[in-house]
Amino acid sequence: MAKAGTYKSDALAAIHETVSDMFKAGVIDRQTMRHFDESCLTPVHEFSAGEIRALREREGVSQTVFAHYLNVTKESVSQWERGQKKPAGTTLKLLSLVERRGLSAIA
Repeated sequence: MAKAGTYKSDALAAIHETVSDMFKAGVIDRQTMRHFDESCLTPVHEFSAGEIRALREREGVSQTVFAHYLNVTKESVSQWERGQKKPAGTTLKLLSLVERRGLSAIA
């Protein structure tokens, strides 16, 4: 049940690791583990084209630089900002981190 993810803080990472071990040992149930996943891991949501552009502009970087930080192509960022494609998976997690903590969080 434990998820590999980015934690809101180092303390929450330690707590989540302990609770995850308790789940594996059968001490806590799936519902409790789900609660800890939700409270400890950085939440991920879908980003609209406008939100992605606003996030990049807030950070004051070009599409090329933003793409470099996210490990994607400049064309991908451009397509997201025009609404032609949507980011998925790991990229959504990185965008969520940038939204909450700034570009320096993934540098």
